[in-house]
Formats: sequence, structure tokens, C-alpha cells
Amino acid sequence: MGSSGKPPVALIAGPTASGKSALALALAERAGGIVVNADSAQVYRDLRIVSARPSQEDEARAPHRLYGYRDGADACSAADWADDARREIAAAHEAGRLPVLVGGTGLYLRTLIDGIAPVPEIDPGMRAMVRALSVAEAHDALRNEDPEAAGRIRPSDITRTARALEVVRSTGRTLKSWQAEKVGGIGNAIALRPLVLLPPRDWLHERCDTRFLEIFSDEGVEEVRLLLERKLPKLAPVMRAIGVPEIAAFLHGDLDREEAIAVGQAATRQYAKRQYTWFRHQPPVDWPRFEAALDCGALPDALARLGA
Repeated sequence: MGSSGKPPVALIAGPTASGKSALALALAERAGGIVVNADSAQVYRDLRIVSARPSQEDEARAPHRLYGYRDGADACSAADWADDARREIAAAHEAGRLPVLVGGTGLYLRTLIDGIAPVPEIDPGMRAMVRALSVAEAHDALRNEDPEAAGRIRPSDITRTARALEVVRSTGRTLKSWQAEKVGGIGNAIALRPLVLLPPRDWLHERCDTRFLEIFSDEGVEEVRLLLERKLPKLAPVMRAIGVPEIAAFLHGDLDREEAIAVGQAATRQYAKRQYTWFRHQPPVDWPRFEAALDCGALPDALARLGA
């Protein structure tokens, strides 16, 4: 138990390629912990290489949970993941082990800790109609039906646009009004030990470029080829994970290898930039930020910040 008498949960968050997985593994080994994934791409078993999941060797060094546990055809929402994470955290505590949450999907973490709006189940027919709209059509419709949401959601963000539109059409209430009634968060029931990684941007960008070169391996290309053979909807989360569209364009002959790598590296850096901004400003101000490059020399300091 933590000093508050509540069971402890470590949380390591930050942008892609910031060293979260290595730190989580080091903490789990030192503290007898269980690593619990909080990355939306790494939940899919189809994308071990492309999502940069921990290697099988790393997974053998400490228990890992919620990695590659869902099929790509089974879209994983933040609420789905939070339900699964609550079970894994409870199981870790029951076993007397420290849950180590690690990931860069802020919505997942916010849903688990703060709770989620109790939006009723969306009618499948309504959802299909909304998801069939183009990006422009969906955002135009949202501008008419929920102007406030349209004003804060980027026109290119099809996922958030479609969600806001399907909610207002299905329930007659805006998503924002539902979000004022959050339920199910575990934040008040645990002793959270968080650390947000915000390394120097030039170091992070170099790591992003290297990360995408590793993704664009023969194994990564094969993963995407097999995924394309399944003919899943283009808007399925697994199809939009960083690396999948770029490698798909290469396989279709729309980009040559060098072009696909350049586009993929740029997409990875842009994604890291968005995550960096989110994690700098959105988590509570009392969550410690670790701003050094997480190399071997900095690892002991990061572990100390986590109480290890």
C-alpha cells in the first residue's frame, strides 16, 4: 500500500519514442511489477513490429499485459481499454505486484483515471451511416448539429468528428454535455506515482526517424501486407496506426521506398509533436515531468523519480 493506504500504481507517459517502454521494464524488474500497456496501437496483435511493441525478449523479463491482445477487426475504444486495464490493475494488486501503466494515448489514461461520460450505446446503423461519410461531409454535418464541437475539433480529425456526430445524432445530446457526468475513474482509489517523459525535441525527433526505419523492416512490411489482405475498413483504428498507411502506399506502388520512409518519418514526428504538446499541458501540474534524454545515464534518475 502507498502512504495514503491506497494501492500504488506507477504511470509512465509521454510521446512516442521517448523511452517509456525501457523505463517501464526497468521499473517492473526492480519493483516486481507488471507492465500494463496504455498505447492504442499496441493493443492489436496484427502490429507487433509496426506499433513497436516490446520484444518477446523484453516480455520474458517481466509480465506484460494488454499488448497484442485484440484482433485488428475489433476496434478498441478508450472505454474498452479502461475496463480491461482496471481488471489487470486489480489482478496485479491481488498478486501483490506493482502495476506499471505505460503508454502515449492520453485519452486512454484520462478515461481510466478520471472516468468516462456515460454515453448510451450508439445504434450500429447510425454509427455505420456516420462512419461512411467523408471527412469533409462529417465535419460539415457536425458544424450544423454541434457547432461547439466543430469549433474545437480539427476538420481533418475524422475519429473525433465522427464520435461527436454519432453521439448527438443518436442521443440528442452533445458529447460535451455527456462528458460533464464522468463515471468509473480509479484516480481516487489508487496512490498514483506518475512520470511524464518530455525529452529534448531534437533527441526525440532523431529517435522517431530511427523508429520508423525499424518499422519499415521486412517484418513490418509483411505485417501490413497481411493486414491489407483482410480488407478491413480504412477508418478502422488498426488501419490508421502510424506506419500502416505509409507502408500500404509503398505496397500499392503509390510511393517508392525512400518516399514512404520520408512520409512515415514525418508522420511519426508530427504525432510525437502532438503527444508532446498534450502531455506538457493536459496532465495535472503536480505530475512530475522528466525532461532529460532517457539514455542509460538518466535511467537511475528517472527510476528515482518513480520511487524505485
